[in-house]
Amino acid sequence: MSPEPPSGPALGAQALKSRGGLGRVWRALGYSRAGLAAAVRHEAAFRQELALGVPMVLLAGWLAPTLLQAVALVAVVLLVWIVELLNSAIEALADAVSGERHPLLGRAKDLGSAAVLLSLVLAGLTWAAVLGARWWPALLG
Repeated sequence: MSPEPPSGPALGAQALKSRGGLGRVWRALGYSRAGLAAAVRHEAAFRQELALGVPMVLLAGWLAPTLLQAVALVAVVLLVWIVELLNSAIEALADAVSGERHPLLGRAKDLGSAAVLLSLVLAGLTWAAVLGARWWPALLG
């Protein structure tokens, strides 16, 4: 006995899935570019983190004493951007679901905001540790 084919919402979702191949990769890159453009256009927090983070990424190689430390400095900035994008996605979805206050939607937004805060703390601690290890001995001189 063969399983029954999917029906209802599952069939609709399955029809939206891509088939794979290089075309899928190309389309995925387009969706990612559109997402970044939307974040820059609509998300003030992302623009602020981008304005602060781009110079940090550009200076990381010069400021860090080792390649591994430079990678860590860049990685934590990228992590902040990633978490902010996910938080923005949660907020956009919550706002699309309901324009009214709902405790679970509020909790989802608060959890996303907390994730951004923790990523910012991690970034600050990482930059302080790397730069402190490099500059503190020179300051104590």
